[in-house]
Amino acid sequence: MYHIELSQQSIDDLEELADTISFTYSSPQTSRRYMKALKEKIRSLANNPEAYPIRFNLSLWQYGVNIRRVNYKKMAIIYTINDNTILIHRVIASSLITEL
Repeated sequence: MYHIELSQQSIDDLEELADTISFTYSSPQTSRRYMKALKEKIRSLANNPEAYPIRFNLSLWQYGVNIRRVNYKKMAIIYTINDNTILIHRVIASSLITEL
C-alpha cells in the first residue's frame, strides 16, 4: 500500500475545478459528485500506481522524468512514485497536455 500526498498545486487545481463546476456552471450537486469520484480515483492509486506507464512527453517533464498519468473523465491526474509515496503534482484538463 502506498501513501498519497498532494502538492499545493494539485490542491489548488481541485479547489478551482470544484468552484468552476459549482459556480460557473451553477451545479453544486454535480460538483460534489464529480469531486467525490475524482478523489476516489486518486485514492485508488494507492493499490497499484505502477499500472500506469511512465510518460515521455515533454510537456510533463517539468514534474520529473518518471511522471505518470491517469485520467478521470476529461481530467488528467499527474503523479510520480518515490519509494512508497505517490505525489500528485497536478489535476488538469487532459486537453492541456500536449503529446509530443
